[in-house]
Amino acid sequence: MVVGDARTRILDAAERLFAGGGYEATPTAVIAKRAKVPNGLISDYFPRKIDVLVALVDERTLVEEGHEVDAVPGDLVGTLSRLARGLPLRASPAMRRILFSEADTHTSVRERLGRLNGELIRRARFALELSLPGARGDAARLEVAAATFAAVLLYQESLCQLTGRQIDPDAVSELIAHALV
Repeated sequence: MVVGDARTRILDAAERLFAGGGYEATPTAVIAKRAKVPNGLISDYFPRKIDVLVALVDERTLVEEGHEVDAVPGDLVGTLSRLARGLPLRASPAMRRILFSEADTHTSVRERLGRLNGELIRRARFALELSLPGARGDAARLEVAAATFAAVLLYQESLCQLTGRQIDPDAVSELIAHALV
């Protein structure tokens, strides 16, 4: 057993366990056992259990900011559909489950989801402005449409986690587009 990879094994084990049973239901002793490290070693890397969750969120989720939006003037549905398929969240399925299940109780998780929501709204608003020439003057409607689009995409993640079902991004895109034209 290589000691240098103990931190990674701890995080790998915590990711699987938190995604499966939740943060609160997972004792550090179980994380240590799954990681095949002595229980005390966890506190060498992570003084408190919350530090394990914070490290997971900080290191294993990424909200991509500032990427261009693939918008085509006059093609609002296609633009929104492409945006929906390119959710700017890079995280494993397990980390996605952790983000959406622990956001209510942990500030660092809630902040990461807040950044994701803000980035989704920013991209959606930009896409709407680009694909609806002349619509920039109606900033309030575009803001509401962008926020609605982001809310549905984020809800989609929770719905998929809870039920295994997904919302068709094309149907959401068509609904938003028809509301604006």
